[in-house]
Amino acid sequence: MNYNLGKIYHGFKLHREEKVEEINSIARVFIHEKTGAKLLHMENDDSNKVFAIGFKTPPSDDTGVAHILEHSVLCGSRKFPTKEPFVELIKGSLNTFLNAMTFSDKTIYPLASKNEKDFFNLMDVYLDAVFYPNIYNTKEILMQEGWHYELENAEDELTYKGVVYNEMKGAFSSPDGVLMRGIQKSLFEHNTYGYESGGDPEFIPDLTEEEFLGFHSKYYHPSNSYIFLYGDGNLDERLAFINDNYLNNFEKKDIDAEILPEKPFKEMKEVVTEYSISNEDNEDEKTFMALNFVTGECTNDELYISLSVLEYLLLETQGAPLKQAILDANLGKDVYGSFDNGILQPVFSIVLKNSDASKKEEFKNVVFDTLKSLVKNGIDKKLIEACINITEFKLREADFQGMPKGLFYYMTAMDSWLHDGDPLIHLKYEKNMEKIKKALTSNYFEQLIEKYILNNNHSSLIVLAPKRGLADEKDKKLRTGLMEYKENLSVEEIQDIINETKSLINRQNTPDPEEILETIPVLSIDDIDEKVEELGVIEEDASGVKLLHHDAFTSKIAYLDFMFDSRTIAQEDISYLSLLTTLLGKINTKTYSYVDLSNEILINTGGIYFKNEVYGDSKDVLRYSTYLEGHCSVVVDRVPRALEILADIIKNTSFEDKKRIRELIRVLISRIEMKLMDRGHQVATTRLGAYFSPAYEYIEKTSGYEYYKFLKEIENNFDDRIDTVILKFQAIMNKVFNKNSLLVAVTGKDEEVNAVKKNISEILEVLSDEEVQINKYGFHEENKNEGMLTPSNVQYVAKGYNYKKLGYEYTGKLLVLKTIIGMDYLWNKVRVQGGAYGAFANIVRSGNFMFASYRDPNIKETLKTYDNAAKYLDNFTTTDREMLKYIIGTISELDMQLTPSMAGDAAVSYYIRRISKVDRQQERKEVLSTTVKDINNFSKLVADVMKMNYIVVLGNDGKIKENKDVFKNLENVFN
Repeated sequence: MNYNLGKIYHGFKLHREEKVEEINSIARVFIHEKTGAKLLHMENDDSNKVFAIGFKTPPSDDTGVAHILEHSVLCGSRKFPTKEPFVELIKGSLNTFLNAMTFSDKTIYPLASKNEKDFFNLMDVYLDAVFYPNIYNTKEILMQEGWHYELENAEDELTYKGVVYNEMKGAFSSPDGVLMRGIQKSLFEHNTYGYESGGDPEFIPDLTEEEFLGFHSKYYHPSNSYIFLYGDGNLDERLAFINDNYLNNFEKKDIDAEILPEKPFKEMKEVVTEYSISNEDNEDEKTFMALNFVTGECTNDELYISLSVLEYLLLETQGAPLKQAILDANLGKDVYGSFDNGILQPVFSIVLKNSDASKKEEFKNVVFDTLKSLVKNGIDKKLIEACINITEFKLREADFQGMPKGLFYYMTAMDSWLHDGDPLIHLKYEKNMEKIKKALTSNYFEQLIEKYILNNNHSSLIVLAPKRGLADEKDKKLRTGLMEYKENLSVEEIQDIINETKSLINRQNTPDPEEILETIPVLSIDDIDEKVEELGVIEEDASGVKLLHHDAFTSKIAYLDFMFDSRTIAQEDISYLSLLTTLLGKINTKTYSYVDLSNEILINTGGIYFKNEVYGDSKDVLRYSTYLEGHCSVVVDRVPRALEILADIIKNTSFEDKKRIRELIRVLISRIEMKLMDRGHQVATTRLGAYFSPAYEYIEKTSGYEYYKFLKEIENNFDDRIDTVILKFQAIMNKVFNKNSLLVAVTGKDEEVNAVKKNISEILEVLSDEEVQINKYGFHEENKNEGMLTPSNVQYVAKGYNYKKLGYEYTGKLLVLKTIIGMDYLWNKVRVQGGAYGAFANIVRSGNFMFASYRDPNIKETLKTYDNAAKYLDNFTTTDREMLKYIIGTISELDMQLTPSMAGDAAVSYYIRRISKVDRQQERKEVLSTTVKDINNFSKLVADVMKMNYIVVLGNDGKIKENKDVFKNLENVFN
């Protein structure tokens, strides 16, 4: 259908239409005549359709009202009055993406689906949620999702509870998170960016119901909305649906959501603040520092991309000049940068970790002196070329690792659109890339440094210092305050809180009536493809080496993995192997310095890196495969050069630069510490799995907490240990890089495969051809039941075992069990009632079965919930319609949208783990045929797994010590 400028289509007037070559789409900008709602449509042949609606939501305090509202509108609406429509959609739709997100200045509600009927169903639920939520007639929604006083009995301790409250307690446990929040606060004293849109736990309980409802009433209106449609499908039908069912019910409203720019500072602002470490921790080398600069406005399309390139150039590449100068000055152990271009006035930050507050002035001086030197002497042109090339490669590749392309494009458009800018300006990147390429023959980046950093007073220096026991101090203050508040309440007021608590619990415990659940639209079984998607590999020969070819269109990009069986390495050396993989490509070779090597990689490829991979066998619980993998993504005509570089790393890596090795170990430790605080559920489940799974034990020793301790031991004794460590590296390289243990995987078409075959001799010539010996690794099962102590404000609670070891077998029906337990039982018990940010079940083909929670205020209560899961399953009953939803939700997860590179990785994984297409088809058949009785029958399996009582809890040291009877061992993580 052709669309004409100025014409009105179902209430939407077309203001603009143009082809955006960079994303192969026709873009149309509409304005809804009656309400002023803005709509951007991107037409293309992508079957993964995206809808999103967003609102400008500038907070004016730290109560987190925007964040709490984002949660709350998805808790029932006019047409869909179930308590959790969002969960019902996850259970029963074929969505490829479904979420909501709160930013500093906006809240967005995006979804994606490849199924047309499903797409309209999801769109309907989301539009009804944002415009007609049940928050106005159900005060328990704010209590549940935001905060409430919790008191079940008059003699109990009064506490705060709420999903967002606990989510943000977890977020504020991470020093990196505290620092990022402090940066915005320091730079924006008089506009919305100085407030915490997610909510500061200290101020969340200040939010009143009146303010909460007023925020929705003010900002959640079509006149303040930014609507997005992407992909194939009939635009006319979509516009008619949105207009007739929603926008036509509203009148235009004048909404004051303007965000005024912060006025420039006259001088740099300095801020000193604190974060918590445990009482046993040493405060030395635990300070964070950040230099931050406000840089223009987000509607400046050239700056938007050029400062991103500059940040990568100065702080992210191997040997990045500013990062290297800071490390060379021994100011700290890790340096990174960030460029936040998603706000009105983008912020450029230089972050130093593991330093001391006494080095503040030296940090500032080194940064400014280094940048002045770069301006005076010029930036290495080869480095500029490398950074421009990798930026361009990533833009053209458009591989967002599972995020729908349309969602990425919407978020990019919103960066300018929200502030009355051109929504297409950042998507049309070709013009600005051409401007930036002039930096190869000019002082383009040097001028940016001078203007936006050296001569920019709108800046701040933040010092975030550690303080022992700060979390306990704050907790004690909170508990004391609540105790005093309770003491001043009358008997009637206490009873009111008890009644409200019981009312909330009663609502949470009461299932939605069947007629209410039936308001949520459901697909039919006929909407599901009974056949699995083809995800296989073709075995081919490449000069005597087995090559696995996953056939996929990749726009002439070859995704390559050179996979070396690492069981040639002795079991006691696997942690050394893991460290080696981190170093390869980041240290000198005999041919290149690590800086020059990085430049060569970025100029010629989309990246080269090495990684350890573990593949648990699908048939044998004790069997697993391990590989050291050299990965490369490269345009097909650069394959010969890419293989030359890979061969050089394999043959000529030099370990003589011990200072560089120490630097990289320190950075690695820093990044693992960040994971320990931000993603504790991953750490806890890996540690738990290592108790009973040989594959998980390997993962624990190569990337988990055990590996962290290994790295810390080397760092603490570096001078004494490094020579021995280097000998280990050399011995490992001699063994692992062997032609006879090599498997090559290529994702692409025949052209890409042939390019690899033609040039594989580059790799084979540098490999050993000796007979290989594959080691058999031992395993000793041990239930350690550890409490892992950190200064976090929350817990990550994990429990599980391997059901195959207990005599059970895998069936696809277990995946439906996973959906039911995760999206019904654990969601309600651990998140909704327990106040945790989340909980999940992980049940896999190899037999591993785990429950885990994250950002959880509880320990024993959550473990009790896990133990009661078997009883829940015993009594589980539901309608055929609800059972169908669980099955559809399970299929949706199985059919997750994969990019070509992800599909290639999955196909290779299936091959190594011995999962055939027949196995996958059988699994799908079992999912589709799952009954209520099948779910009931899993009760014994779950009971038996829980009876093994294998537990790991990572979290607040005080809380874990209060519950020490749960554990056999307590482990202080950072000491």
